Amino acid sequence: MKKFYLYILKCNDDSYYVGHTDDIEKRISEHVAGKLHCYTKKRLPVKVVHVQDFVTRYEALVAERKIKKWTRKKKESYIAGNWKLLSELAKRNKDRS
Repeated sequence: MKKFYLYILKCNDDSYYVGHTDDIEKRISEHVAGKLHCYTKKRLPVKVVHVQDFVTRYEALVAERKIKKWTRKKKESYIAGNWKLLSELAKRNKDRS
C-alpha cells in the first residue's frame, strides 16, 4: 500500500515550509538540492524537522493546508509534539474569533 507524507522543513531564514508528497526521499532531496522552483529555493539550506505518513493523498493535503495557516508557535508546538501547548494555542484562537 502506497503512503503519502506531510513534511515540514526549517529554512535558512528560520521560516517553515510545509508540503506533502508520495515520495519523501525524492522530494526532500529535490528541496535540499534547490531543484524545485518554490519557497525553499532561495532559503537554502533546509532541514527536515517533521515527517508524518498518511494512508491517502487527500489526508496529507488536508493536513498540509491546515498547518500552513498556523502561527509559527503552533507549528513549533506540533513539531515538538507538545500537544498541551498546541491545544492551548488552538483554544486561544477560538476565543479571539
